[in-house]
Amino acid sequence: MHTLLQIVIIVVASVNLLMTRFALFRLRQPTTLLLWVVKVFTSALAPLLLLVGLLSAGAGFILSSTPAIAIGSLSALLYLIHTLRITRAPAEPTDFISAFGFDWGDRISSQTKAYFLPRRYVFRLPKSSEPVLKQNVPFYIIPEAGRGLLCDIWQPPKEIDHTGVAFIYLHGSAWTFLDKDYGTRPFFKRLAEQGHVIMDVAYRLFPETGFMGMVHDVKHAIAWIKENAAAYGISTDRVVIGGGSAGAHVALLAAYTEHEKIFTPEELQSVDLSVCGVISLYGQSDLAATFYHTAQHLTSHSALGQQEKGAAGMPRWIRKRMGDDYHRLGFDKQVEPGMLAPILGGNPDEKRGSYSLFSPVIHVHKGCPPTLIVHGEQDILAPVEAIRKLHVRLGEVGVPVVTHVLPQTDHAFDLILPGISPSAHNALYDIERFLAIMATLPKTSPVEKINKGRQVSEEYLYD
Repeated sequence: MHTLLQIVIIVVASVNLLMTRFALFRLRQPTTLLLWVVKVFTSALAPLLLLVGLLSAGAGFILSSTPAIAIGSLSALLYLIHTLRITRAPAEPTDFISAFGFDWGDRISSQTKAYFLPRRYVFRLPKSSEPVLKQNVPFYIIPEAGRGLLCDIWQPPKEIDHTGVAFIYLHGSAWTFLDKDYGTRPFFKRLAEQGHVIMDVAYRLFPETGFMGMVHDVKHAIAWIKENAAAYGISTDRVVIGGGSAGAHVALLAAYTEHEKIFTPEELQSVDLSVCGVISLYGQSDLAATFYHTAQHLTSHSALGQQEKGAAGMPRWIRKRMGDDYHRLGFDKQVEPGMLAPILGGNPDEKRGSYSLFSPVIHVHKGCPPTLIVHGEQDILAPVEAIRKLHVRLGEVGVPVVTHVLPQTDHAFDLILPGISPSAHNALYDIERFLAIMATLPKTSPVEKINKGRQVSEEYLYD
């Protein structure tokens, strides 16, 4: 019996140690969805896996098993290192002090600070007061389709004063699937408790529309929230936009193209569509870089062939488990999520102008709003090198920008077990402080906004 227990403990400790490979090292493209899921879950569970390592070592000590002690201790050490690395603060010159000055924290109200996370990792998110939630609110009717675009409005609990900040959030989608209210509730509850209003938007996706239509939908959302500002207790000059992955890409485009006519619906040309800030969670800033980073030059042709044959789709057991959500969230589309060639009509060599036109880094100018970027160093879908270039470009033109690159972190880290995930807590720590700062910024007059704007160069309008 003693020997059997030793074997069991050694096996558990060994599996735990092997899992550190996913926490510490980046995946390489082309890869599989399963490996990415394992990596993100392993990182989210790192503190618990650290405890497994310690328990394995302790059990090995009790059973006089040197291998169990060694393997358990090593895995615990590696998970500890990983947790410490992914919960560190952004380094100078990409931090809040560099962007907003030494006194940035002093400008935030004490009421808002009272609901901040006290540290970048708290083991488990504190329970939040229940917000006032209104779901499926129509904010625009698509004329040609006759259907309404919907959003959810999260308002602060009744006992909390409003900060005046509205945060328009765009969900991740690989530009083709998913929906609002998908894995974001813990995140929204925290922000609503701090006095902010969240507008969770379900924008159109491909193939119903392309990138231009997505940006137009977002600008309609900006116009709607400003038109209804009084009803929701927000200030029209305190609208922030942001999102995750594809949602972050569209948010950056909408924020940086305020005065670019082709990115603005005709009926909104004379409307103030400015935002005071933009947040990118693992977003795409350079589509050509994304194309090659995700190895689409190797996989796009076969993926398109599968689409034409109608072979695309998820395994049957996933369809059955998801039920009606399988159709509601767009998993039944005969398109390959995240593939750029179908959306833009070709690869970067064939459609250079289109890839440039829809890359946020191309649209950077001195009138861009303050920007928060939180990105995983090992992001498999959105290259961190492109995000670093975006940070440099924003800095060159004098736009306040905070960029926090999380080591050993992959895509969509904030959506997987956010209640206990160290990287999710670290991102939320930055987001809640960024939104609070937006409530303190001085107002900008309409004339100043117009003078700061600029039109996109015609070289990006044609392929």
